Amino acid sequence: MSHREAKAYSQDLKDVLQRVFGHSDFRFHQEALIRDILAGKDVLAVMPTGAGKSICYQLPACLDLGLVIVISPLISLMHDQVLGLEQLGVKSATLNSSLSREESLKYEKQLLAGELKVLYLSPEAILSPRIQSLLKPLKILLIAIDEAHCISQWGHEFRTDYTKLGVLKDLYPAVPLLALTATAESRTRDDIIAQLKIKNPTIYLSSFDRPNITYSIQERHDELTQLEQFIDTHHPDQVGIIYCMTRNKVERVAAELVKRGRKAFAYHAGLSSAERTRAQNAFTTEENILIVATIAFGMGINRPDVRFVAHLDLPKSLENYYQETGRAGRDGLPSSAWMVYGLDDVVKHSKMLELSDAQENYKRIARTKLEMMMALCETMSCRRHFILKYFEEDSTPFCGRCDCCLLPPESFDARIDAQKVISAIYRTGEIYGAQYIIDVLRGTGIKRIHERGHQHLSVFGIGKHRSAKEWSSVIRQLLTQNYIRIKDWSFRSLGLTAKCQSLIKDETPLLLRKFSTKTVAIAQTNNDNTTDESLLKTLKEIRKQIARDEKIPPYMIFNDKTLADLCLIRPRHYDDLLLVNGIGEKKRERYGKVFLEAMQEYTQRQ
Repeated sequence: MSHREAKAYSQDLKDVLQRVFGHSDFRFHQEALIRDILAGKDVLAVMPTGAGKSICYQLPACLDLGLVIVISPLISLMHDQVLGLEQLGVKSATLNSSLSREESLKYEKQLLAGELKVLYLSPEAILSPRIQSLLKPLKILLIAIDEAHCISQWGHEFRTDYTKLGVLKDLYPAVPLLALTATAESRTRDDIIAQLKIKNPTIYLSSFDRPNITYSIQERHDELTQLEQFIDTHHPDQVGIIYCMTRNKVERVAAELVKRGRKAFAYHAGLSSAERTRAQNAFTTEENILIVATIAFGMGINRPDVRFVAHLDLPKSLENYYQETGRAGRDGLPSSAWMVYGLDDVVKHSKMLELSDAQENYKRIARTKLEMMMALCETMSCRRHFILKYFEEDSTPFCGRCDCCLLPPESFDARIDAQKVISAIYRTGEIYGAQYIIDVLRGTGIKRIHERGHQHLSVFGIGKHRSAKEWSSVIRQLLTQNYIRIKDWSFRSLGLTAKCQSLIKDETPLLLRKFSTKTVAIAQTNNDNTTDESLLKTLKEIRKQIARDEKIPPYMIFNDKTLADLCLIRPRHYDDLLLVNGIGEKKRERYGKVFLEAMQEYTQRQ
């Protein structure tokens, strides 16, 4: 396309955005990014979850300039995107292994006839000889690669098939590539560019800040009770995702939540296909649903009204944490990222890493990432500032929307306590784990301590003034700051480092975070103060019924933000519906009349 043609089309972009997608204006760098694509440039875009990455390739597809191919990691996500585009009147399809032969032939026929505007493929599919043969005679406008961090060896979701996509530039040299991801610091960005063999790409870096998310991290003391208190206080009867590290824990937590009267489903890769589909369908269609999952429930999530993401175990990196918490509040409404953590998290992650067959270079990087994740948990300053700084973004040191800002944590001089821990580890021979050291310090666990004669040590019972949770907190922070280490991963025994000498000889205070069970009151409102809650409830019921009739997720009709805007704007005429965010011409045609009539009836009853 010539520069003149690209300029002409770019002038119509806002019209297409309004007419098809129902948005009055672009967000972040969307418009400039699309203009570059139309000019034939390769682009790498780092945009936070919920920032509208899909618009960047879906809108160009509406210009009838050629086929847009989207490479996506999950079949469920492909189907979800196709269904969403169908609601907008944009013809699209996916070719993947879940389709019957008849379905595949139908979509291939539509593809060759030029009827499709968007085609979703897996990384394996686009490199297959059959698909390449199908694409050969077609005019391809753009190849978009979603979740592009999977390409990088430094990415936090390494997927081997993604690393083969560098051949695309050889196969389609004249077709611009658009690499999209929510998380990629400078090293990962450089690696994505190198792996894809793209030269001189335009790089768009949107802010990593998710201002609608409130971050809260607590030390674990009774995780299920803590979780229920959080849900009941801040997100009763709302949609949430609860992440756990292991499959066993996922099933145990889900079963306990069901036992306590909550609508919860387990999801992990070890479940049968039918069980995973049941959980996925419930999550997609049900209200106030809780999904307890491993990270297997990940990149395929497209639901915009997830109000909270909770972690009952520590993620292995800040990239993982940011990606997973970003699944809350994709619609821009107030949401929460809540987590509990403890000493066991550090030990488990470290043990899995050290006993793995990974190369030492990978282990070194993974250790650093885990240390940064722990540093976020232990920080006594603004968590949002910490996250943004990690992703190389400047921000104010006080956000007012995280627990550290809302309820500043207490610190204390732990030098004497640290000396006691070091002495106990040394005098017991550096062969015991944290729990044994705590028992020695507190004078508990008498039977096994007497068996070893450790009741005669000078350190026995000198820590009675602190609870086991408090000592666990001190040991965890000493591990994080490298004063002590895990000496034997098989037995989780603690050992000393050279750094601990400074605590013995130096009288400089050692400030650690004080163990606390206090919870911060997170001030949140899910809707504008002017929103009529009764009308909103009425509109949600209508949406729910339509969704059941059409067998599609409710948010694909109108998301919560669109319903809130309907309550706020109160359109009186059919044409006025286009003033509401998220209502384009096709959705107005499909659903406008029933919602307009409902609002008119509601007004008459008042």
